[in-house]
Amino acid sequence: MIALHVWGDFACFTRPEMKVERVSYDVMTPSAARGILEAIHWKPAIAWTIDRIHVLKPIRFQTFRRNEVGSKVPAQKARTGMNRGSLEGLGLAIDEDRQQRASIALREVAYVIEAHFELTGKANDDDSPAKHHEMFTRRAAKGQCFHRPCLGCREFTADFELIEGAIPRHQLPDDQANRDFGWMLYDIDFKNDKRALFFRAQLENGVIDLTKARPEGLAS
Repeated sequence: MIALHVWGDFACFTRPEMKVERVSYDVMTPSAARGILEAIHWKPAIAWTIDRIHVLKPIRFQTFRRNEVGSKVPAQKARTGMNRGSLEGLGLAIDEDRQQRASIALREVAYVIEAHFELTGKANDDDSPAKHHEMFTRRAAKGQCFHRPCLGCREFTADFELIEGAIPRHQLPDDQANRDFGWMLYDIDFKNDKRALFFRAQLENGVIDLTKARPEGLAS
């Protein structure tokens, strides 16, 4: 079991039902939490499971507009360019393909992620839980990561620190500490045609307990 404190100025854990505009859930999703842990330490030999998400700061939203590129270079076209060793025709003119989108994001967020990992079928003889636990804690304690963790969107970067003692107490007002958020995205099942899985998110005294939610069942 590990505990990681993460925080940032902004976050956007996008609701999948909102097709065009970026509208965030009220709190971090388990899939976003998993992505943060994988940014610090991930190998094919392990798979992370989120156990609890502690919401430390009051839930506040902010609305703003962002410029986005409306398209991307097709993967097949990129592969063709790599094979011929030329970048010709792979460029995008941003000024000609810019779209302005409204976003409803969270501001000044802080969470504690409690999680564990399990060895997968790709683990070798020299892989052990103790080995990967030591690797994660060492990297997290030093602030090391494979790529900068983010809070839902890449531009909303996350700071992090390993928690080795008591978990900080939340600062939520009474009307936010215990809430039912309804159905929330749990994760994407990549083994089954990238099926989206949802769970009933209950915030109790500032904590979403996935160890209780999973036995209640996931919906797709």
